[in-house]
Formats: sequence, structure tokens, C-alpha cells
Amino acid sequence: MKTIHTATLAASLAAALLLAAPGMAMAQTTAKPAQPAAAADAKPAAKPAAKPSAAKKPAVSASRTNLKSATKNVAAGIEAAEAALTPAELAIAERVHVGNLPCELGASVTLAADAKAPGYFDVQGKNFKYRMFPVATTTGAIRLEDQKAGAVWLQLANKSMLMNQKLGIRLADECMSPSQVAVAEALKLNPPPSVLDAPKPVVTAAPAAAASAAK
Repeated sequence: MKTIHTATLAASLAAALLLAAPGMAMAQTTAKPAQPAAAADAKPAAKPAAKPSAAKKPAVSASRTNLKSATKNVAAGIEAAEAALTPAELAIAERVHVGNLPCELGASVTLAADAKAPGYFDVQGKNFKYRMFPVATTTGAIRLEDQKAGAVWLQLANKSMLMNQKLGIRLADECMSPSQVAVAEALKLNPPPSVLDAPKPVVTAAPAAAASAAK
């Protein structure tokens, strides 16, 4: 009887294990997918960090565009201002001697007319460069000015000179073009009368001689 009872108990345990095995397998299968779901939620969180740097690029590009636009507007304003010379000023500009003009003490000044802006000249030499335009004078001398720098170019018949009125100095003197050299040579041969020369007395007849001549 004991042998039969033991065999029955063993068969019952084996049947219980067989019935419990599918439930344990299903529990393990349903528990595992929870881990990938958490990992899937964690991965996308790192991607938005790169967006702020991409947002900065349009701002930099916009500032560069605004700077270029402002520069073009300033250049256009300068060109418009330079185009406002009067016919009288343009007539003065036609009489300006251009080219490389030798000056005293081995210096030289170069004047170049601007083909794109009639009436304007680039005046340069050692350690200076000016942008000049003609100004009318009452003396008849040709005068060019760079008002921002305070520079003045005076052209006479026999010489030219460059001054900086802001600094109170003369940058170049006795500058001569070929035509000015010719005038200077002519003045040496026939110098004009000096204002310091004493006027010659005017000879007049004596009153007595005038009276006798009248008789």
C-alpha cells in the first residue's frame, strides 16, 4: 500500500509542475518588454540639445546682411554728395594741373583726377593722401580742399603748395608742372614790379613857366 501511495504522490507532483510551467514562461515573456520601452523613452531626450546652436546661425547671417546693406547705403550717400559740384566748380577743376609735380627739398605731390567723379582729385605724397574738390576764390587762384582733413592745395600761375590748416603746417611748396616752370622762368627774366618799390615822382611844370607859356 505504501508503494502505491508514493507512486501516486509523485505522479501528482509531476502533473502540478507541468501545469505551472506555462504560467511561469508567460510571466517571464510579459515582463521582459518593459526594459526596451524605458530605453526607447530615454534615447530621444538627447537629440533636442543640438537645436540651440542651429538657431544662432540665422541671427549671425542677418547681422552680416544688415552690415553690408548699411555699408552700401553709406557708399551711395558719398557718391551722391560728390556728384553735387556746380558748373563753376567743374570749370575750375578743368584748370588743375595733374600728374607728378616736383617740389622743393626733393619732395613731390601727385594729383590724379577721378574719372568716375568729375571734379574730384586724389592728392598724395609722402605720408599723406587727400580727397579734394575745387572751391571758388576771389583772387583767381585755383583752390582744392579736403575739408575733413583740413588740407588745402593752392595753384598759382608759377607754383603750387599744399597746406594742412588743422595742423598749421605747409606740407609741400614750390611744386611745379611744366607749364608753371615756364611761367616761373619768364618771371625771372621780367619780374613784376614790387609793391615795396617807391613810386617815381611825376614831373610838373613850375607855376611861373606855365603862366609865361599861357601869354
